[in-house]
Amino acid sequence: MLARRQAVIVVILGGAFWLLAALYIRWFPRALTDRYWGAIGFVTALPIGWLSVLVTRRLAGLSRDVLVRGIALASVVAMLIDGVALRWMPSIYASDDTVIRFGSAWLLWGYGLSLGIAVLMTRRLHADSA
Repeated sequence: MLARRQAVIVVILGGAFWLLAALYIRWFPRALTDRYWGAIGFVTALPIGWLSVLVTRRLAGLSRDVLVRGIALASVVAMLIDGVALRWMPSIYASDDTVIRFGSAWLLWGYGLSLGIAVLMTRRLHADSA
C-alpha cells in the first residue's frame, strides 16, 4: 500500500507527466506524424519511460513492493486526464485529427512502456535481493 505522502507525490507526477506529453504533442506535431520522426518518437519513448519510472520511484520513495502500484496510479491520473481531454477538449493536443490520432497512439504506447518497465524493474529488484 502506498503511504499518503507517496500517493500525493505520484498523483502530482502523473499530472506533470500528462502535461509534458500534451505539450510535446502540441508543440511538435511533426514528431508524431512524420514517417521517420514518428518512428524515432516511439523508440525514444523507451528511455523516456525508463527515466519517468526512475524519477517517480526516487521522488516518491517507492520500494520494489509498491513500485508497480505507484506507476499504475501515476498512469491512471494521466490516462483519466487524457480521456477527458481527448473526448471534450481535443484542441489541447492539436487542431488536426491526424495529430490527435497519432498522439493518442504515442500516449498509449508510453503508458504501456512505463507500466512494463515498472514490472521489469520490480522483477530485477526482486532478483537482486534474492
